[in-house]
Amino acid sequence: MPKLKTHKATSKRYRVTKRGKIEKRAAGQNHFNARENGNTGRNKKSDVIVSATLNRVMQIALPNN
Repeated sequence: MPKLKTHKATSKRYRVTKRGKIEKRAAGQNHFNARENGNTGRNKKSDVIVSATLNRVMQIALPNN
């Protein structure tokens, strides 16, 4: 049976934590951030844990993590 290969685009966008959860960057950080208030800007800077449904898909795309 051949090796399972990691989907490289996925591995660059998502990160697996030590407990197996998958993190990604919060959406909406590219531009128009000066108009956001402090709380919104701060919340965008933190990573987001993906949903359980997306977590199952990511386990297939990231087999060796």
